[in-house]
Amino acid sequence: MQTRTLGKNGPEVSALGLGCMGMSAFYGAHDDTESIATIHRAMDRGLNLLDTADMYGPHTNEVLLGKAIKGRRGQAFIATKFGIVRDPDNPAARGVNGRPDYVRAACDASLKRLGIDTIDLYYQHRVDPTVPIEETVGAMAGLVAAGKVRHLGLSEASGATLERACRVHPIAALQSEFSLWTRDPQTNGMLDACRKLGVSLVAYSPLGRGFLTGAIRSPDDFDADDYRRNSPRFMGDNFTRNLRLVEQVKSLAADKGCSPAQLALAWVLAQGDDVLAIPGTRKRSRLDENLAALDVRLTPAELATIDAVFPPDAVAGNRYADSMMHMVNV
Repeated sequence: MQTRTLGKNGPEVSALGLGCMGMSAFYGAHDDTESIATIHRAMDRGLNLLDTADMYGPHTNEVLLGKAIKGRRGQAFIATKFGIVRDPDNPAARGVNGRPDYVRAACDASLKRLGIDTIDLYYQHRVDPTVPIEETVGAMAGLVAAGKVRHLGLSEASGATLERACRVHPIAALQSEFSLWTRDPQTNGMLDACRKLGVSLVAYSPLGRGFLTGAIRSPDDFDADDYRRNSPRFMGDNFTRNLRLVEQVKSLAADKGCSPAQLALAWVLAQGDDVLAIPGTRKRSRLDENLAALDVRLTPAELATIDAVFPPDAVAGNRYADSMMHMVNV
């Protein structure tokens, strides 16, 4: 397993992690038995970076991951998140809470659900615009001092916010959507800020929420409760335009002798040794396909070709609906 250092002087973790969200939420029907088998297969193959959050389910994904790692804690580097609050009376509603008392309570609840004593990497899932980042990160630093958390991270935070956070406590990782079809970290200064501050970038949705696998041909492929049915990039003319881009990815992958998913993951990992990726899957077969991306080496000429075919502004539609885009810290 290829490894990469998390942050300036942090631990070595697998270059590819496993995003566990879809095992419990947002992508339609799921099978806990197969999901746990997938987590076990990942650990058997040396993948140790396992990513979850308290809002996935909500809460049920942490419980599932806790069951999967029971008796195998030493093989797992657990990343979880706090900060997005879901309304039990309105599953589509979202709020953000970065108050210090909430940070502490959320951490204790996650530890209990995961069945562990210490969280390896604790992210603020979204920045709370009503609470200074210094206060939130100060509370997170208190969790490190208490031995409940080992390393700190932020998710979807701007470069300016990251710099303020680093003045309070070292930040090991900034998680952001990053893929061939979401190049924001390269264009909004986020990746530059990470490199200036010695923070790793952890790319979530590196397969474009499954679109870059080439397996999605129509919005009708989604289950009725799959949130992608209401995601701008998967709707109407945007879907049609974006499908043309994926056809070009499929062609490039065929030329390379790999799958479209492997090409997309190899592209993310080729952006720098300080970039990691956490593709999500709930199936062992897909996990094995994703891990094979570690053997795909893209030459400078191939990277240039990919960039020409799939430039940063090529994708049609916002990556989130307006109700979620306003939660991204810019």
